[in-house]
Parts: sequence; structure tokens; C-alpha cells
Amino acid sequence: MDPSQLAAATFDRCAPEYQTKYMNVEQYAEGLQRLCSHLPAQARVLELGCGPGNLTQYLLRWQPQYRILGIDVAPKMLALAAANNPGAEFHLLDCRSISQLTSRFDAVVGGFCLPYLSKPEAQQLIADSASLLEPGGMLYLSTMEDDYMKSGMQTSSAGHSLYIHYHQADYLLAALATHGFSLLHCQRQPFPDAENPSATDLILLAQRQ
Repeated sequence: MDPSQLAAATFDRCAPEYQTKYMNVEQYAEGLQRLCSHLPAQARVLELGCGPGNLTQYLLRWQPQYRILGIDVAPKMLALAAANNPGAEFHLLDCRSISQLTSRFDAVVGGFCLPYLSKPEAQQLIADSASLLEPGGMLYLSTMEDDYMKSGMQTSSAGHSLYIHYHQADYLLAALATHGFSLLHCQRQPFPDAENPSATDLILLAQRQ
């Protein structure tokens, strides 16, 4: 099974457990509030790898008029997201396939998908996001930052195995610049990861020109 298929199967299997552990996203409040400060009241938002809808829920509490489309590869995650956010829309779609979408958005939010994408896939995601955003649209990304060469299979204490990609700011920032983004905010904060104590959370907010 390739890493993307493994991720889809794993997240489908552990959806309720994931929701219990990660529904609270207050640790990302600073970056998310900065994002919201740049959006109109009825912003069209695409959330990538939405999981149980934890970021969507945070955004809708901030502004209930946001029109949010969440996508994920795990059907059980989408069912939880819809139950948690009846005012949003959710579709089964891999974030590597967003070029198929025909709508335009005021924001693309990738809070939890980059660790499951390789370096080339992450760079392509930035390119695809640029093509979906309106001029002036916002891109929010967060990921575990460390040497990309440390990426590999990890098994959680619950026995779930996933291929985890660590990413580096240098090539993410270069991809943003290449595809017409201006960086508005770059934040690092500790990431409590027993598998890799040196990892940090890297949070990027950029605006399409």
C-alpha cells in the first residue's frame, strides 16, 4: 500500500479517536485569527484534509457566514466533519487533486495535510492553491518543520502507522514566491512529538498577488 492509501485507510479507521484528541485547535489561534482578519464576511474557503472539521469549526465560530468547502480522503472523517459543521459542505477529494475544482476561493487552508505530502507534492499543492485563489486570496499552511531527510514511517502509541513528511521553510517559501504569493506571517511553535522531539510547528500565511 502506498503512503497516501495508507493514510486514507488509517484516518478512516481512527476517525473518532482523532476527533477526541485533536478537535481543540486553540494552539493555532494566532495564525487562524490573522487569516480571518484578511477575509470578507462571506469568504469562500477551501479546507484541505479537513479531518473531523476542527479547523472549519473554529473558522465558523469566528465568522458564521464563511462558505466553507472541506475535503478529505477518509469518508468517516467527512461524516464527523459534516456532523460537527452542518453549515459547511464536505466532499471526498484528495488534496493532490484540487486542480479538478472549478470554483474560486478567498482562502485555502491546509492545516494538517502537508505532513502526508512529499516535498514535490507540497510544492505542487502551493501551485494548485494559487490557481484556485482570487487575487488577494489567502493561503494558510501549517506543518511539522525539520530536516526533510528525517521523513519516514512512524507508528503511534495506538499502533497506527503512517509515513510522515517533515518539511523545511526554505523550499516552502521559495514555492510561495514562485507562484505569486507574498508572505504575511511566519510562526514557529513547539510541536510535542515523541517520535521527533526536535520538530516544530511551522505556520505560514501568504497572500496571492
